Amino acid sequence: MADSKIPAELRYTVEHEWLLKVDESTVRLGITDYAQDQLGSVVFVQLPGAGDSVASGDSFAEVESTKSVSDIYSPLDGEVVAVNDALEGSPELVNSDPYGAGWLAELRVADGTADDLLAGLLDEAGYREQIGE
Repeated sequence: MADSKIPAELRYTVEHEWLLKVDESTVRLGITDYAQDQLGSVVFVQLPGAGDSVASGDSFAEVESTKSVSDIYSPLDGEVVAVNDALEGSPELVNSDPYGAGWLAELRVADGTADDLLAGLLDEAGYREQIGE
């Protein structure tokens, strides 16, 4: 997909997730425009519950499309502090607004700060390189 939307203010994982700092210890997470395009029409999103613990590299959510089911991996050790309940009735928000209304969850960093976590992730240029743009 040429010219994916890749906001400069976000950080990215090689698993095609984006992260945004909410406060000193919390990040918001979703899947990238590139990822939602590759998935096709999203028909169901399975999210964790608020208060659930997550471990870096472990699957903690699933996005189901007309093409496949994809795991969403946690980029950190921490706790789920919020989930996007709007996706229960409108999973297509992941397609129509992946960086806004289609966000998945907010995670609290167990060790360090949100800045520490984000510093180790891809910036816009690094993510473009990752997806071959």
